[in-house]
Amino acid sequence: MTQVTIREAVMQDIPQLKALMLAYIVDFYQYRQPEDDKLNGLIHTLLEQKEGIQFVAETEDGTLVGFATLYFTFSTLRASKIAVMNDLYVVEAERGQGAAAKLFAACKGYAARNGYANLTWTTAKDNFRAQGFYDKIGGDRSDWLTYSVNPTSGIGD
Repeated sequence: MTQVTIREAVMQDIPQLKALMLAYIVDFYQYRQPEDDKLNGLIHTLLEQKEGIQFVAETEDGTLVGFATLYFTFSTLRASKIAVMNDLYVVEAERGQGAAAKLFAACKGYAARNGYANLTWTTAKDNFRAQGFYDKIGGDRSDWLTYSVNPTSGIGD
């Protein structure tokens, strides 16, 4: 079992973090690769820690094997700030070894220490492995449905 340390992402992580994010976006979710300047801009925004934060899972030899992303927003119903865990990704070779649990714990701990009323997240309907993990760690399935729309498309497109 590989030992991993969880810590906040820093500037020196950018090359490895970017590669992990691309593996997550393109290989895992089979989504189109984002424009390089957009991905770089997102990483730099998260490093500023004003709109969100990223945590990385690092092996003893300095290799990054996973990441988790929190975004900061608000809940009208709670009249308070909440954290949204938008991403939790671990490379295939390290899955089942505890890195995901440590990344999740870092996100939960960050939210608790910083006064967030709630930590929420979503996962794909067909990502049964992730659903099993979230059930195992005590996540509550929401009664809410998630919708999305492309703001540049017409109504009914």
